[in-house]
Amino acid sequence: MHLFYTPDITADYYTLNEEESKHCVKVLRLQTAEQVFLLDGKGGFYTASILDPHPKRTLLKITEVKQGYGKRNHYLHIAIAPTKNIERTEWFLEKATEIGIDEVSLIIAERSERKEVKPERLKKVITSAVKQSVKAYHPVLNEPVTYKKFLQNRQQEHRYIAHCMEDLKLSLKTDLQLHSSYLVMIGPEGDFSPSEVELALQEGFQAITLGNSRLRTETAALEACFEINFLNR
Repeated sequence: MHLFYTPDITADYYTLNEEESKHCVKVLRLQTAEQVFLLDGKGGFYTASILDPHPKRTLLKITEVKQGYGKRNHYLHIAIAPTKNIERTEWFLEKATEIGIDEVSLIIAERSERKEVKPERLKKVITSAVKQSVKAYHPVLNEPVTYKKFLQNRQQEHRYIAHCMEDLKLSLKTDLQLHSSYLVMIGPEGDFSPSEVELALQEGFQAITLGNSRLRTETAALEACFEINFLNR
């Protein structure tokens, strides 16, 4: 299956951009009349045939359209503090996209070791994972913001904060309300500070546990992603 990400598709004909055209013609060596598939990132899955295999502007004709392709019965938003080693955050984004996620926010907490992030590179990681896993919905990646700013105007119905402090915490396995919208916050390598946890609780978040093991930031985020998707199956 030859897949291309085409977020701006609107008509019965589509021209691949130069990068995708080069991959189509020079790398995959596809020819006229061969079949390809397109994902628009908004739930559209398209079947198309090649009309003109040009290495800079390959022209396609759309032959079939499916909307709402692979739509899940819930909405998942993970807010994660970027790791000091950014490759670990990239790993999380790749795997979470493959499993199923709708939105990712990058939050800068009190104990964050990484204060700056270049979202463009991270978006490319997500797009690559979308194509690899045949996801018609492209996760939203929000610009990095401070922890306090992030807490303002959160819209998800169920909001959680995962932390390592000894406290009374819910378990997603037993307390998750199914088929809903969720926001889970995952702290930096040094965890959220007590004041950050308290602030989240004041804003209506619920504290959760992700098990007995002390997990890395990216592992904890992926664990939350997996649990919520698994329980909503």
